[in-house]
Amino acid sequence: MTEIFFKNYFDILNSLLNKIKKKDISYLYNLVLKKSKKGKILIFGNGANISNSSHFATDMTKNGKINVQVFNDPNLITCFANDYGFDNWIKKTIEYYGNKNDLIILLSASGESKNLLNAAKFCKKEKIHVVSITGFKKNNSLSKCCNFNLWIDSNSYNLIEICQTSILSSLVDKKIGKLNYKSNL
Repeated sequence: MTEIFFKNYFDILNSLLNKIKKKDISYLYNLVLKKSKKGKILIFGNGANISNSSHFATDMTKNGKINVQVFNDPNLITCFANDYGFDNWIKKTIEYYGNKNDLIILLSASGESKNLLNAAKFCKKEKIHVVSITGFKKNNSLSKCCNFNLWIDSNSYNLIEICQTSILSSLVDKKIGKLNYKSNL
């Protein structure tokens, strides 16, 4: 019974990854390259997605040589959340650290997080390019506020977050130009 669960779980995960449009991943990759020439990449998420953001920022900066910044410092988050409200901490972070040449990436399973929605609306108003990677409903609120949304056809938080990590990791590996590489240690 346990083995059947895991077989089904990984079959579903494999199916989800295969359903993601590869042209959408290619578009996101090319956008990251283009925007990194004159600006930087800022990436945000909530919960597990703040960890996914941090993983991508570290790998793409170190290994891909692209300036990707993540804002997961508890001092910054709690200061901005206290002063501007949790729904505005990401928007305020972009106001302080972002500029028109940057690319903002927002990760959300549901596409309904108020803090990400407010950030996307701010970016659109300020003409800062903003993209999202979401799941749940294809036309979720966040997808409607962004210049581009890469959608994962699932309602499972864990499966969506695994797919988001896979997408972001594939961007790093494409930039590096190989699937197997050793650390520079």
